[in-house]
Amino acid sequence: MQGGKGAAVPGEHLTKQHCTARARLFRFGIKIAVIGGGPAGLRAAEVAATGRAEVTLFDAKPSVGRKFLVAGRGGLNLTHSEPRDRFVTRYGGPGTPEGFWPALLADFDADALRGWSAELGVETFVGTSGRVFPREMKAAPLLRRWVERLRRQGVHFALRHRWTGLRPCTPVQLDFLTEGESRLYVADAVILALGGGSWPDTGSDGTWVERFQQLGVAVTPLAPANCGWKVAWPPTLLAAAEGLALKNITAHAGTKTISGELLITRYGLEGGAIYQLGAALRAMGEPELVLDLKPTFTVEQLVAKLGTLRRNFLAESRSRWRLSDAAFALLSHLSPPEGFASAAALAAATKECHVRLTGPQPIAEAISSAGGVAWSGLEPTLMLRKLPGVFVAGEMIDWEAPTGGYLMQGCFATATRAARGALDWVTRQPPA
Repeated sequence: MQGGKGAAVPGEHLTKQHCTARARLFRFGIKIAVIGGGPAGLRAAEVAATGRAEVTLFDAKPSVGRKFLVAGRGGLNLTHSEPRDRFVTRYGGPGTPEGFWPALLADFDADALRGWSAELGVETFVGTSGRVFPREMKAAPLLRRWVERLRRQGVHFALRHRWTGLRPCTPVQLDFLTEGESRLYVADAVILALGGGSWPDTGSDGTWVERFQQLGVAVTPLAPANCGWKVAWPPTLLAAAEGLALKNITAHAGTKTISGELLITRYGLEGGAIYQLGAALRAMGEPELVLDLKPTFTVEQLVAKLGTLRRNFLAESRSRWRLSDAAFALLSHLSPPEGFASAAALAAATKECHVRLTGPQPIAEAISSAGGVAWSGLEPTLMLRKLPGVFVAGEMIDWEAPTGGYLMQGCFATATRAARGALDWVTRQPPA
C-alpha cells in the first residue's frame, strides 16, 4: 500500500500542532495512563511518550505483548500490501462514521507500519499472498526491541495492576487492584486498550464491558469474529474428510461471496473464506453457507464432462471432475439415499452445495471479536463522549476486519489516533 503525500511517518513524526502540544506537555508535566499491554496499548504509549507526556502503562498480567506473541505463532502478519483504496474496504462495523477508515489509514498506513518496524531494526517482506511479515517470521524479537524503546522513552510499566474502575472527573481518577491492595492513580488523560473478548488468557477477557455500561457508555455485545462455525457432520463424513481442505471454492452467505478454501474439522468448518463471512452469517436467523465446489465451470460444462453416463454419476465425477477427497465426501453426504438421479442434478448440487451451520465457535476460541464501544459514543479522536479525557483504541471499538494483517493495522492505527487525540485534548485544557 502506498503512503500518499502527507502520510504519517513512524517514530518521531509530529505535525506543527503536535510540536506545540509537546512543548506544553513538557512544560506542565502531563500524565497519560494507558491501560492494556497489547499491540494497541503499546502503540498508544509510544505515541504519547513521543509527545513528551509522562506515560504509565498498566496491565493485569506480569508481562506485556501476550496477544502480540500469540499472533506471531503463524509468522506475525503485521499488515497487507494491497492498495489503500482496496485496503480500507476490509473494515466494517455497524454505525462506523463515513470516511473514518480512509482518514485513519491516511494518518498511519501499511507503509508507516513497515517503516516503524524497520526503525526497530526488524525488516519486513511481502509474501506471495500480499501479506507483510517480519523477515524472522517471529514476534518475540520485535516485541523485545519495542519494549526496550518504550523504556528509553520513559514509559513506566505498572504490571500486575488490574483496572477496576474510574471516576469521570478532571483529572481522571483510576482504580487498580495490585497484589490484593487497591491503588488510586490520577491522570490527565487515559487511553484504554483492553482488547475484545478473544484469547482471554492473554488478558482480553471483555470484563470491561460491564464497567463501561455502568458508566453509561453504549457497548455493542461482543461476538466471535474470524472464527470457525459448527456443523453437525455425520460420522461417515468425518471418517472420510476430517482435517481435509476444500480448496479453490467459492462460499456465499446472504449477498456476500468469498473465494478461498475451508477446512473440515470435527466441529464444523474453519478457514479464511468463512472468517470473512462472519458478519453475514451472524445476521442470519438460521446461518447457512452455500458452496460452489467447482467455480470455474458452469453446470453445463460439468454435465458435458460426464459424457453419456446414465448411472454412477458421483463415482465417475471424482476422476472426471478431479474432485478432492473433501469435496467428494461432502457431495456423498448431500447425496439422496438413492443417489443423484442425473448428471445435471449432481452438477447443480456441486455448484450450490448448502451447508447448515449451528453457530459460531466460542468467542474465547476466535481469532478476534466483533462488537465493542459503539461509534455513536465516540468523538473522531476516539474520546468517549460521556467521559472527557478517556480514549479507547484497538478491539474495544465496534469494528472488525478479516485476518491478513488488517487486524494488526487497525490496532496500530486506532492507537495512533487515540494517543494523538489525548495529547491534543490535554493541551487544550486550561491549567489547573
